[in-house]
Amino acid sequence: MIEWDEFGPEKVLEVYDPVMGMHGFLVIDNTALGPGKGGIRMTSSVTVQEVFRLARTMTWKNALAKIPFGGAKSGIVAEPREITAETRKALIQSFARAIKPLSPSLYIAGPDVGTGQEDMRWYAEANGSLKSCTGKPAEMCVKPGEECGIPHEFGSTGFGVVHSTAETISFLGLNIKDITVAIEGFGNVGSFVARHISVLGARVVAVSDRKGTVYNEAGLEIETLIKRKEATGSVTNYKPGTVLPTKELFELKVDILIPAALSDVITSENVNKIKARLIVEGSNIPMTPNMEEILHKKGILVVPDLVANAGGVISSYAEYRGYNPKKMFEMVERKIKNNTRTVLEHARSKGIKPRDAAMEIAVERVRKATRLRRETLEVAHVRG
Repeated sequence: MIEWDEFGPEKVLEVYDPVMGMHGFLVIDNTALGPGKGGIRMTSSVTVQEVFRLARTMTWKNALAKIPFGGAKSGIVAEPREITAETRKALIQSFARAIKPLSPSLYIAGPDVGTGQEDMRWYAEANGSLKSCTGKPAEMCVKPGEECGIPHEFGSTGFGVVHSTAETISFLGLNIKDITVAIEGFGNVGSFVARHISVLGARVVAVSDRKGTVYNEAGLEIETLIKRKEATGSVTNYKPGTVLPTKELFELKVDILIPAALSDVITSENVNKIKARLIVEGSNIPMTPNMEEILHKKGILVVPDLVANAGGVISSYAEYRGYNPKKMFEMVERKIKNNTRTVLEHARSKGIKPRDAAMEIAVERVRKATRLRRETLEVAHVRG
């Protein structure tokens, strides 16, 4: 059930197209800092409650990233793997037309679970504005070289995770060249994390996918690993390395563990088996707050998803502003480093978990913007 509070949600919209059978939701949680930004999730089980929780998360993530976006999210009830490309396009465009009165004025869409750059192409075409969504194909431009799409396939999220990790390592007074890393997931986030962090000098010793974990204490050669994954469908076909069950990745003795794929992968069953001294959340909600509390008490530092994986939404803002990919990556690096350092210093000064510190900062920013907007409206009303 959705619970309203001082922050929102401002609008909850449910749409249905009886001809197409399109059933979708849009939740605009808070626009105090700017239009609501959040992706379109397409799954057979998506609900308005799930969309609301994700929209609220986007409110905090955008505020913490210090970009002028509010929080929003949307969902379409469909199973992408069970529909044709033609049906998929029709569903996306039906949804885009249904919410057009609110997009892009109050809502800017983007890719999420079940959607990608082609879906954003179709969404923008149906909406009529390139500003209505981000994550579009790179060739979608207003003018050549200007205001072009920056698809998430460029790896901005993984790039940001690495710079959050590097900043944390520096904050702790460690040398990244002495660090060993295990990465859960080797998709659009995990593969870029592995590539970028190995370039910085860390030793990636284990990665996993659905078929298992490949482990080599001496380190994995990442470009070779990427090619093997592309050629065979799994990291477990990489040599040399020991193949382990996927779940054993979390029990390896490494310096840093980076969950970069699924939610709720650190649970009561494995939380006390974790040997890493630092966890950087590359994926959304890889554990519950209770699990973070257990790790905190064990002295394991957890950099939360709100901080670490904000590269995607920062990239979205860069695209929205019409920046090119080079400028986008520069913005992601700068903001991620600054935000990570700010949160860690705040956490240390108050003796609290980084997630609690991140929430304090984000809530205060949104509350201040909400209060300012309310005061502005009151003044306008009096003058009117």
